[in-house]
Amino acid sequence: MRKTASLRRSAGRATSVGRGTSEMSVDKPSAEPAKAGNVDIEAFSRNIARMIEEGGKALAAYLKPREEGKIKGEISEDITDAVKSVGRVAEYWMSDPRRALELQTSLGRAYLDLWASAVKRMAGEKTEPAAAPDPKDKRFADPEWTQNQFFDFLKQAYLLTTQWSERLVRDAAGVDEHTRKKAEFYVRQIANAISPSNFVFTNPELLRETLSSNGENLVRGMHMLSEDIKAGHGHLKIRQSDPSMFDVGGNLAVTPGKVVFQNELMQLIQYEATTKEVLKTPLLIVPPWINKFYILDLTPDKSFIKWCVDQGISVFVVSWVNPDAKLSQKSFEEYMREGVIAGLDAVEAATGEKRVNAVGYCVGGTLLAVTLAYLAAKKQNRVKSATLFAAQVDFTYAGDLMVFVDEDRIKQLESHMKEQGYLEASRMANTFNMLRSNDLIWPYIVNNYMRGKKPLPFDILYWNSDATRMPAANHSFYLRNCYLDNKLTKGEMEIGGVTLDLHNVTVPIYNLATREDHIAPAKSVLWGSHYFGGPVKYVLAGSGHIAGVVNPPDKPKYQYWTGEKPSGSNVENWLKKATENPGSWWPDWLKWIKMQDAKTVPARKIGGGKLKPTENAPGSYVKVKSWT
Repeated sequence: MRKTASLRRSAGRATSVGRGTSEMSVDKPSAEPAKAGNVDIEAFSRNIARMIEEGGKALAAYLKPREEGKIKGEISEDITDAVKSVGRVAEYWMSDPRRALELQTSLGRAYLDLWASAVKRMAGEKTEPAAAPDPKDKRFADPEWTQNQFFDFLKQAYLLTTQWSERLVRDAAGVDEHTRKKAEFYVRQIANAISPSNFVFTNPELLRETLSSNGENLVRGMHMLSEDIKAGHGHLKIRQSDPSMFDVGGNLAVTPGKVVFQNELMQLIQYEATTKEVLKTPLLIVPPWINKFYILDLTPDKSFIKWCVDQGISVFVVSWVNPDAKLSQKSFEEYMREGVIAGLDAVEAATGEKRVNAVGYCVGGTLLAVTLAYLAAKKQNRVKSATLFAAQVDFTYAGDLMVFVDEDRIKQLESHMKEQGYLEASRMANTFNMLRSNDLIWPYIVNNYMRGKKPLPFDILYWNSDATRMPAANHSFYLRNCYLDNKLTKGEMEIGGVTLDLHNVTVPIYNLATREDHIAPAKSVLWGSHYFGGPVKYVLAGSGHIAGVVNPPDKPKYQYWTGEKPSGSNVENWLKKATENPGSWWPDWLKWIKMQDAKTVPARKIGGGKLKPTENAPGSYVKVKSWT
């Protein structure tokens, strides 16, 4: 009876304010939050026992592939690199007793100010917070984080600590910039992980949920954890969407078309015309090989491909293979020859057109730029215009991904890839998720494994989790020649015995960047614009790497900016003279495409009588699943 009463009092204190607030989720609440009432101690105890049982299943799912030898030699370079990078920062502060004392004093003073503020508040005085979260920070949106003194104190102590740790890295003199960037990244990951919002007894929403359901949420969460480790074959594959709601070729990637060509590396899809006439110049889309092409053909109302077809464009798209060990030695050059150039050949065979409008997305854009430089060196005029979606050609300002690129890290990665011939899909997926861990990792850990709630169905996040492997030779070349040595814009990259020079690329280019891009930063895309030898139109879309591109005219969420000829790398300076346009950039791009050549011809039949269609879009390559 005493234990029950104690739990009831705890539940009452935890829910004394903020009742009826929405549950934590990524975009919107999936249901109204439960209210903590009387706790059934017997039911609570049973559920704790069930949670432990489910936890045992999760542990078994983790250990089994390691005991069987299916997972071995796991790379620990992230931990080693984090310790080394943060250690360099700590060395600066600890090497001088006065600096060390100053560092400790600053944190101690912040805690004392917080304690004094808390005492005053307990006495009924109004006080200003010692630290406040960013208004956009969803972790502390629940009113109890402010109204309940206990949770408010935890929140402010956490914020003060993270601010102090950021200063620790920022003000460490004598640390080289690359090490500083790595330390900033790792400190941010640690700070995100230890947030009080990630734990049951320090998160008011989770505590309400746990007490009101007698711990049933933790049982569901541990069961989901077990399922996700099994789905990841011994690695945790965090579900970001409800996978049961999506089917590639069923309700995703459903624009009608046929595979008209294929080789070891790709299938080429041609889409059925929906207009009586089409632009004479066909469109060839080169997506990234680190993801699947259907990001540009999601649901019909979000499909860039379908929209292009409906505007009277003959659309072809490369669908890359999901490679295994057999393709380990497929090089960057072979991706160019068997991907882009083979695609150009097939489009010419199907349409009779020797020149195309080409689109390259992300690393597909980098590959397209390399191909353009190669064709220019060979005096081959096969591309009428090129469009780059969030793609980099220069890597001076490549952003947070540079954290993972230095000689030691690449050697370790190459050694790992040599063992199996490719980089696992999980490695790249986890890397991209870590770049935005407060959006793509921790909200799902809280929602899935602590609240025991399945994530809402979201097509973009389903695609995000449908990752692909990368062959060792290609990935090594890309990391070394682009991220590490930045050879393309230095005029030092060699492909097929040809030294490439982007200044020889004189075709018109529509260079799209997205303002909040963490993979191809807008600054990097702007800076890369001046390396081309022809006219470049720089356009800046709102949002990030995916949502900024997938922004259809019928349901636009973001704006875009157009402006003067791109120069330098200062996006804010460029924006001062730019024009902000509401809605989607897609119609602006279509207008630009027609400015290059607006001639039309009767709608084309798939294959054009020269290529024999083999299977319906989206083809079979895109349906090959992988996680490890």
